[in-house]
Amino acid sequence: MKSTRAIGRIPVRDVEPRVECGRRPAKAVVGETVRISATVFREGHDAIGANVVLKSPEGARGPWTPMRELAPGTDRWGADVALEALGRWTFTVEAWGDPITTWRRNAAIKIPAGIDAGLVLEEGGLLHEKAAARAPRGPQRTLLRETAKKLLDDSTSVAERYAAALTPEVDEALARFPLRELVTASEPLPLLVERERALYGAWYE
Repeated sequence: MKSTRAIGRIPVRDVEPRVECGRRPAKAVVGETVRISATVFREGHDAIGANVVLKSPEGARGPWTPMRELAPGTDRWGADVALEALGRWTFTVEAWGDPITTWRRNAAIKIPAGIDAGLVLEEGGLLHEKAAARAPRGPQRTLLRETAKKLLDDSTSVAERYAAALTPEVDEALARFPLRELVTASEPLPLLVERERALYGAWYE
């Protein structure tokens, strides 16, 4: 069976669930949790992220659901989504570069070792500024801007500047509004949501 795939800087392959290469919809019942998964990878050591985007039967885009690597080192990512409305949905998997997570990995090595701490913090400040600019207006955008200012403020200590980027509040803001680069999207796949009785009837027949 031919795989659903998208080839870009960050490939997305083997998207599931799919039936007959996406020519027929996978099926679910109202309220059922569906596991959506894909193989996502990138050359090199930079961090990546992935998410699912659902499109409702009416054509509305959303919700945006983050994916996680299902087992370390497998490149297989997944997310569980619940579908609460009847009809023909579609879903797309998006993969993207995660420069702030890459920065955090590098900073965790360089800053404790005293290697180019000023440059590392400046880079982090610029990345958080970019994340703030892309976030919608609200407390998360404000928090990311304040974090960027603290990272760029060389009048305070390295430890204080670095700690400002590692708070639970910043983690939460970036989880909701990550800085995404080099986004690659799979082709949309159909997912038919039916009443539970209808599915059982089809199975019984």
